Amino acid sequence: MAFEIKEIQAGEDLTTEFKQEFSEGIKKSIIAFANTKGGTLFIGINDNKEIVGVDNPNDVLCQVSNTVRSAIKPDLTMFVNATIERIKRVNIIKVIVQKGTACPYYLAGKGIRPEGVYIRQGASSVPASETAILNMIKETDGEKYEDVRSLNQELTFKETKDYFQKENITFGLNQQKTLGLVSVNGIYTNLGLLLSDQAVHTIKLAVFEGFEKEVFKDRREFSGSLLKQLSDAYNVLDIYNRTHAEVKGLVRVEKRDYPEDAIREILLNALVHRDYSFSGSILISVFDDRIEFVSIGGLPKGISLEDIMLGISVPRNEKLAAVFYRLRLIEAYGTGIPRIMRGYAGCMRKPELQATGNAFKIILPNQNVTNNYSGINTLSKPYFTYAAADTVNYPQVEYNVLHFNENEEKVMMLFKTKDIIVRKDVEAALSISQAMAVRILRGLTDKGAIRVIGAGKRTRYSNSLNKSL
Repeated sequence: MAFEIKEIQAGEDLTTEFKQEFSEGIKKSIIAFANTKGGTLFIGINDNKEIVGVDNPNDVLCQVSNTVRSAIKPDLTMFVNATIERIKRVNIIKVIVQKGTACPYYLAGKGIRPEGVYIRQGASSVPASETAILNMIKETDGEKYEDVRSLNQELTFKETKDYFQKENITFGLNQQKTLGLVSVNGIYTNLGLLLSDQAVHTIKLAVFEGFEKEVFKDRREFSGSLLKQLSDAYNVLDIYNRTHAEVKGLVRVEKRDYPEDAIREILLNALVHRDYSFSGSILISVFDDRIEFVSIGGLPKGISLEDIMLGISVPRNEKLAAVFYRLRLIEAYGTGIPRIMRGYAGCMRKPELQATGNAFKIILPNQNVTNNYSGINTLSKPYFTYAAADTVNYPQVEYNVLHFNENEEKVMMLFKTKDIIVRKDVEAALSISQAMAVRILRGLTDKGAIRVIGAGKRTRYSNSLNKSL
């Protein structure tokens, strides 16, 4: 017993701690040893290095074993060895803790956060900082975000379960492990966090009046599971994706501002390829003439915009992409951008792709802008200039376009059959009051789209744009 006595006489330090009796603080000491360099905990020795022993050593030994098994995560049992030692005619408990291979270890009831993770500093067990926790996770799990253990282990999956159920796919623990939401040790990963109801990353959407970021019409923030965010963002964008009608001969042709497939593919690409190690949101800005999508995370190393245009895909989050593929949200890797471009086949203005080292941006032009009434620039300068981005080289084109609301478009449609209209024509066509008709006609006059002829009861209106639909 000389070794033990010598070790005890040296006192508490980085790898040695004394407890007079079993207490709740013991599990913090065990966690701290496992997260740092390992160490030895003696139960039955007080802070003055006096060997007082323990009563009922077998019961205490059982308490230690139960604590390690049930109160500490991940499983630490294989790194802890507790024995009964007899010193100076009394029994003590000696607990040898090795440094674990799945750091950080933490209190099951607290989770992977400072109040649950402990490390050794000198002779004390203290809460670890968030930086220290993240460093331990990276050392253990690697740098790939979706494989790293989630700091939040209290996760629920209502939205994701519903999505899997709609696709008739089982979403049990075995499936979660196979997909990578749960590690082999039963710990939720960051992939699990992304698909959980507690996901911390969001999508922010803003709708602006006109063509600049000046006047807000609507603001939304989508949270929860990425699958829920995908659905919510698409549904709101669908509201702002208007349908325009044009009569060609006897046929009424309807065309939406943006191809539905293009919006869907961009949302999927933004979610699958964004860098979730940054906390910023995916940003969507809706203007009258375009939608801009900005996602954090530039192009993967070695991949250029030209490669992306050819259909080359290197998903930053492979397991997340695999989940989306299993849910049939992604049909095949590398088809998204080509599908977006095909949605603009025959259009002069093409989607524009931009990338920096830390961000990726796609601009979808409004397909119906060029179908409106052109010829008068209502701004002091052109409000957009797009370089067509496609495998075919298109020249850079400037468009100066008037923008009309739904009622104004209906009024302008009257000029398809009449050269001159009066206020009552507007009232009848739109089924509106006299006051409303006057406001609409005044608005079109202010925009320069129509010209006033005469005055009073003889007031008439002509099309200033000299264009018919």
